Amino acid sequence: MTAKESPGADEQAHLSIFIRSKRQIILTGTETEEEAKRAVTIPISMLRAPVFKDVHTQRVHMKQKLAAGFRLLAKYGWDEGVAGHMTFRDPEYPDLFWVNAFGQYFGHIKASDLILVDHQGSIVRGNQFVNKAAFVIHSAIHEARRDITCAVHTHSMYGRTFSTLGRPLLPISQDACAFYKTHSVYEDFGGVVFDEEEGQNLIKALGPTNRALILQNHGLLTAGSTVDEAIWLFISMERCCQSQLLAEAAAINGYKDLKLISGKVAEGVSKNIADSKACYFQFQPMFNMIVKENPDCLE
Repeated sequence: MTAKESPGADEQAHLSIFIRSKRQIILTGTETEEEAKRAVTIPISMLRAPVFKDVHTQRVHMKQKLAAGFRLLAKYGWDEGVAGHMTFRDPEYPDLFWVNAFGQYFGHIKASDLILVDHQGSIVRGNQFVNKAAFVIHSAIHEARRDITCAVHTHSMYGRTFSTLGRPLLPISQDACAFYKTHSVYEDFGGVVFDEEEGQNLIKALGPTNRALILQNHGLLTAGSTVDEAIWLFISMERCCQSQLLAEAAAINGYKDLKLISGKVAEGVSKNIADSKACYFQFQPMFNMIVKENPDCLE
């Protein structure tokens, strides 16, 4: 790790196991003595969130991340006709947000396809219509929660199935602990979200700090301070819904037979695996995978 990339004191303590070993070895058959000496001088790199030199670079990066997210959702089969949308707040103009165009297949979306809109639903950049439900839901979220940069909602199979139970996820696994006390349930399904009042009801259900919402009889919604965080939370929440549905189906007495992780442990696990930094790291392998498979999403 170079001096420029060196972590602070707190981070150094946490990462102490990753420092260079003082043990000197030569890997027989693959290294010469000179190569072995040189190997221990190579800086140890660490995955880090990028630091942007200007808002243009940041905007391009965020659009590419969102486009890659759409490709991931398509790959996992979480697209459903014209339903589903993801948005992020523009880094230069926080009262504007980027969203997918109405009716475009998730698996074809490129960064250059995204539409910039204001909170009144008017198009600032782009030449295609936007899903009205997307505008109502996401404009309400971005306007009410300044800590939220990105929001994700689509009609994934296990999310919409679990939503019919009208209850939150249980802490039955390490992964499910990520949502312990950080999500809520919106119980009043009022049809397709076309009016502002419904958007405000969703905001009340989400609350001032939660990052995920189970929309009863509808599906899932996740939000984060970065594009990476919001998309990863959606992917993880969808899989946690699948996991709990399977567990309840396998148990004789349904959810009553499930062994729960204690609240204290669940809270600790959540802080370790589900803060913004952890979610960013979790998303990177998927981002790298989908970009390799669909490099045109970055265009």
